[in-house]
Amino acid sequence: MGKSLYEKVWESHAAAQLSNGQTQLLIDTHLIHEVTSPQAFGMLRDLGLKVRHPERTFATVDHIVPTDQFEEPFSDPLADAMIKELRKNAQEFGITYFDLKSGKQGIVHVVGPEQGITQPGTTIACGDSHTATHGAFGAIAFGIGTTQVRDVLASQSMAMSKLKVRRITVSGDLGPGVYAKDVILHIIAQLGAKGGIGYAYEFGGDVFDRFTMEERMTVCNMTIEGGARCGYVNPDETTFAYLKGKPYCPQGDDWDNAVAAWKAVASDADCHYDDVVEIRAEDIAPSVTWGVSPDQGVPISGHIPRVEDASTPAEKVSIQEALDYMKLEPGAPIKGTPIDVAFVGSCTNGRLSDFREVARYLKGHHVAEGVKAIAVPGSQVVAALCEKEGLDEIFREAGFEWRGAGCSMCLAMNPDKLIGDQLCASSSNRNFKGRQGSPIGRTILMSPVMVAAAAVRGSVSDAREVFEVGTPAAV
Repeated sequence: MGKSLYEKVWESHAAAQLSNGQTQLLIDTHLIHEVTSPQAFGMLRDLGLKVRHPERTFATVDHIVPTDQFEEPFSDPLADAMIKELRKNAQEFGITYFDLKSGKQGIVHVVGPEQGITQPGTTIACGDSHTATHGAFGAIAFGIGTTQVRDVLASQSMAMSKLKVRRITVSGDLGPGVYAKDVILHIIAQLGAKGGIGYAYEFGGDVFDRFTMEERMTVCNMTIEGGARCGYVNPDETTFAYLKGKPYCPQGDDWDNAVAAWKAVASDADCHYDDVVEIRAEDIAPSVTWGVSPDQGVPISGHIPRVEDASTPAEKVSIQEALDYMKLEPGAPIKGTPIDVAFVGSCTNGRLSDFREVARYLKGHHVAEGVKAIAVPGSQVVAALCEKEGLDEIFREAGFEWRGAGCSMCLAMNPDKLIGDQLCASSSNRNFKGRQGSPIGRTILMSPVMVAAAAVRGSVSDAREVFEVGTPAAV
C-alpha cells in the first residue's frame, strides 16, 4: 500500500522514538516573529545555548508592528521594545531577519511563501497558530508554543505525536462569488471547530486542483480553526510554477532535482486515509459567521440560529453564549446586520490576489457613511505590487484607509483595534470574543469581496447582489 504525503514527510524527518511514544521530529524551517520569540531567546541565554541552525531560521515583525507609523521609535513603547529585541536577537544569533527597512517585511505566513522559503516535503514550525498556511505547498507545518520555539532554536527538532490523516475532497464547480474563504468556512461549519482534533487534513479534489497557490493558502491557513494540527495540499505544477525563481528556491540543475523530489512526496494513489470527507462544490455558498467560533457560520442567505433549534444541551449553551455576546436577534437573517468596521487583510486574505479581486469590484463604489474601512497588505512586497498596479488608489478612492504591512486588526496587538462593541466585517481567521482588540468587540468572518460589499452597504451583504458578481458586465 502507498503512503500519504503526511506519512512520507513524517518518516523522513523522524530523528528518534522517545520513551513516551512521541517522535523527535527534525524541523527543516523555523519561522519566528517578535511576539513569541523573546522569551525563547531568553531561555537559550539562561541555558548557555546557541541557535543550532541559524541558516534554517527566518525572522520578521508582524504582530505588534504599527500599520500607520513607519519610522522608529514607535509611539507604542511595547512595540518599539519588542521589535528592537528581535533585531538584537537576530544579529546575535546570525538569523536572517526581514526588518522594516528591508522591503521584505510582513506577516510571517505571507513572507515565507513569497520568498520561496516554504517548500514541498519540508517540516515548518512557527510560534503562531496559523502556520498551517504553509501546508498549501505540500509542507507539514505546525504552530508551536514559546517553549517549543526554544526547543527548535536549540535543537532544530521537537517532540510530537503522529497524527491521523483525514482526506477532504471538494469536487465540482464553485458558483460565482464563492471563494476559497467560503470553502474553508463551509468545511469548518460542517465538521466543527473540534472536528479535526488529532488529525492532519489533506485537501484535494477538482476545486483544489484548480485553485491558485494563494487560494490554497487561504484554506490551509484556517485548518487550525477546524481543530486539525496541520493541513496540506499535494504539490503539483501549480506549486512549482509559483516557486520557480523565488529568492530562496533552488536554481538551475538544483531546481530540476528539487521538482523531482517534490513530485515524489505527494500522496500515492493507493495510500490509506483514516477518514475521508466528500464535499460538493455546488453546495458551498458565500459564507459568514454569526457567533464567537469559526464553526458558527451560515450561508449569506441563512438565519441566525435560535437556542431552541439546538440538538444537544451543549449546543444550546454554545448558541446562547454566542447570541449574548454578539447581540444578534435569534432567527433574523444574517444579511442586513449593520457593521461599524470593515477589514481586508491578515495572513488568511492579505495577498496580492485578494486585493486585486476586491479592487476589481470596489472601483466606482464608496464605503457607506459611518463605516471605518482599512486595507492592510500582508507584506511590503504585496504592498509594493498593489501600489505598482494602482490598487491602493482604488481602495483610497472608495474610502478605505491603505495601511502598511502587518497583522493589524486580525488580533489587534497593535493600534488597529475595535472600540466598544463595534461589529467588524473581517477577512481574517478568528471571531473569538475580544479578538480584535476590544473585550466586547464583535467579528463576522467572510471573504475579502464580501467585506467590501459590507463596507459599501454598511451591513452584511451578498457581494453577488452588491457588485453583480458573475454577471457578464462584471466579468
